[in-house]
Amino acid sequence: MRELEFDFEKLEVYKWGMEFVDEAFKMTEGFNQRIQFSLGDQFRRAALSICNNIAEGAGKKTHNAKIQMYGYALDSARECIPMITLSLKRQYIDESEYDALRGQIISICNMLAKLMQSVRRTQPLTLHLSP
Repeated sequence: MRELEFDFEKLEVYKWGMEFVDEAFKMTEGFNQRIQFSLGDQFRRAALSICNNIAEGAGKKTHNAKIQMYGYALDSARECIPMITLSLKRQYIDESEYDALRGQIISICNMLAKLMQSVRRTQPLTLHLSP
């Protein structure tokens, strides 16, 4: 167990994002080499960008900057939907994988929207580390 963790690591949306990016990496490992370097790489980068933007946003000093970064995370999450859909259409994944991945993204998008609303209503900002 970690002694210290960053504030963003406590966010449920970050935890869900990490689970999603792990699933994205697992899913794309099975892609053939041609697809691995196009769709696979783009999907992994978009999925990872969700977590990266949440982490970066949590470190911003102003509410507007936080909201902007969380918005980028939301954009990255939405960017994953066409790639999931194409993966199903091309039969790189099956219906159950499609439903699971899509469900994860919908949940992440909803959590990000709520996080952005909560930042709009909050005043004090905290440091990045906590015991």
